[in-house]
Amino acid sequence: MSLLSDLINLNLSETTDKIIAEYIWIGGSGMDLRSKARTIKGPITDVSQLPKWNYDGSSTGQAPGEDSEVILYPQAIFKDPFRKGNNILVMCDCYTPQGEPIPTNKRYQAAKIFRDPAVAAEEPWYGIEQEYTLLQKNVKWPLGWPVGGFPDPEGPYYCGVGADKSFGRDIVDAHYKACLYAGINISGINGEVIPGQWEFQVGPCVGITAGDQVWVARYILERITEIAGVVLTFDPKPIPGDWNGAGAHTNYSTKSTREDGGLELINIAIDKLESKHQEHIAAYDGEASASALPCLNSASPLLTSRHETADINTFGWGVASHGTSVCVGCETEKADKGYLEDRRPASNMDPYVVTSMIAETTILFFYECGRSHSLCGGF
Repeated sequence: MSLLSDLINLNLSETTDKIIAEYIWIGGSGMDLRSKARTIKGPITDVSQLPKWNYDGSSTGQAPGEDSEVILYPQAIFKDPFRKGNNILVMCDCYTPQGEPIPTNKRYQAAKIFRDPAVAAEEPWYGIEQEYTLLQKNVKWPLGWPVGGFPDPEGPYYCGVGADKSFGRDIVDAHYKACLYAGINISGINGEVIPGQWEFQVGPCVGITAGDQVWVARYILERITEIAGVVLTFDPKPIPGDWNGAGAHTNYSTKSTREDGGLELINIAIDKLESKHQEHIAAYDGEASASALPCLNSASPLLTSRHETADINTFGWGVASHGTSVCVGCETEKADKGYLEDRRPASNMDPYVVTSMIAETTILFFYECGRSHSLCGGF
C-alpha cells in the first residue's frame, strides 16, 4: 500500500477525539451536489450537536457576488464510508443570513408538508427506484458502448450477467455497500435496460427521510464514480433515439393504505393524482422543479408512451402495467392493501419535491372524486 493510501486510511480515533464532518448541499442547478469538510469535536450522535456553516453562494449560482453568503443548516447525519471511523456525512439545506430558505431549498417546504399533523398521522412510506447511467469520462458515452456507435439492441442487458452485458458492476457494488455502511436504507440494485444503465432502490423511508437518503446516496455515488474515473449522469434521456430513458419510480403508501381494505384508498389517491396530473408533471423533472418557472414538458423526453412509459399528456393507471402513469402491483390488488407506484418522475427529479407533493395531493387535497366514500376529501 502506498504512503498516500496509508495516510488516507489513518484511524483518527487512535490519537484524537476530533472528527471530520463533510457538509453536503444541493447547488444552483437543483441537481449538482456540493460539499466541504470541517473538523469538529466528536463523537456526534445527533444532528442538533452540529453548528451551522456558510459558503459562497455566488460560486454555486445561488447568491449575487455582492451578498454571497449562504448558511448551511445541518439536517441529517450519516456515517462516512470514505473516511470511516467516527467521521460523518451531513446533509444540509440552505438559507440566507436572515434565516429565509433560498429559492433552491426544496427541503424546507417538503418538511413543512411532512410536519402537517394529517400527513404525520398517515406515516407516509416511500421507496424510490433511482436509475442512472455511467459514461466513459473522455467521450461522455455510456460504458459498454462503442465510442460514437451503438451496442446490440435492448434485451440482454436488464439484470444481465457477463462481460458483454454488464458494465460498471464494481462501481454499483461499491456504492451498495457504502450506502449500507452509511446507514442509508438502500434495498437493492439491478442492471437496467441499456448497457451502462443501473438502478438502486432506497426505502422504505418515512416522510422527509426519503429525500435525505436519496440525496446522500446520490452524493456517495458521485464520489465513487469520481474515484473510478467514470462520469455519472441522471439525465432522463442520456441517449436520444430508440433507447430506454432513466426514471425514478416512486412507491408510496400510507398507514391507511397498508391496513385491510386499503386498496379503496389507493384508488382514491390515484383519482387525486389524476386531478393534479399537470402540476405533478411540471415538478417531476429535476431541472424544472429547481426553476422558478415550471415547464409542463420538462419530462417529455422520458414520458413518450414508449419504452415502458406513459404519454406525458395522458394520465392512466393499471395493475402490473409499466405503460401507465401509476401502477398497482399484483400483490397489492390480491391483498386488498399496500402501495402504489408513481412512474412519472424522471431520474433527475428532486426527491424532496416528489415525495412531499404526493403526500400533499393524496392526504391534504380535498376534491369531488366521484366516489361514494367519506374519505375522498383526505385519508
